[in-house]
Amino acid sequence: MTQNKREKETSAKYSSTSAFSKLIGIIALCSAIIGFSFRYLTLKVDQGEQIHALQQSIAELKSAINVDSIRQQNISKILAIMERFNPDMDTDTKYDIANEIYAMSLKYDNLDVDLICATITHESNRTWHPEVKSHVGAIGLMQIMPLTGMYIAKLESITWTNPEDILTNPVYNIRLGCRYLSSMISSYDVDGGLAAYNGGERKAAQWVRSNRADGILWAETSKYVPSVLSLYEEYRKMN
Repeated sequence: MTQNKREKETSAKYSSTSAFSKLIGIIALCSAIIGFSFRYLTLKVDQGEQIHALQQSIAELKSAINVDSIRQQNISKILAIMERFNPDMDTDTKYDIANEIYAMSLKYDNLDVDLICATITHESNRTWHPEVKSHVGAIGLMQIMPLTGMYIAKLESITWTNPEDILTNPVYNIRLGCRYLSSMISSYDVDGGLAAYNGGERKAAQWVRSNRADGILWAETSKYVPSVLSLYEEYRKMN
């Protein structure tokens, strides 16, 4: 083999090796760039997800704080009303009553704290005494008749023992009374519901059908409805 031929073969081999090395280098460089880009994008996605999760947590925290603030405002209002009429009631009972009233205002869309408090104020003859009884046999804060209480207690899964045990329990009394009041308001609106709560559904239905005409409701009920509504408006204006 001539010298010139050997030099050409050597040069060709070198060029082939060099080209292969360059190809490997380019592939390695591309891989590195792709890997870096993937890690960068993944990092950005992770950061985006973390930021979104953080924002959601902050929103949930703000919502929880807001809900608790509303609850505390309502509890404070209820306690202030009770303090006005029954300052000697023990603190634990006051808080149990306030918590139950607020819970009922959340449970029933057509009831709020002010209306429940107005009803209790009038029904209890402005005493807010859990054991108050009327001359016709109604018992407790929301003045529930024993037969009515026994029927609603079954719906509320409350074990009925006797009227005194159940209806003088302020939490049970409010739970039963609010369920009954809510159902009456659903049928006859607020004023008609109050009329039904006090004087019975038959008279209330007649009154509503007659466009609230005079002379249909019992005399007591015709005074009861505006009295409770007046208290309701008063409590709504409280800070």
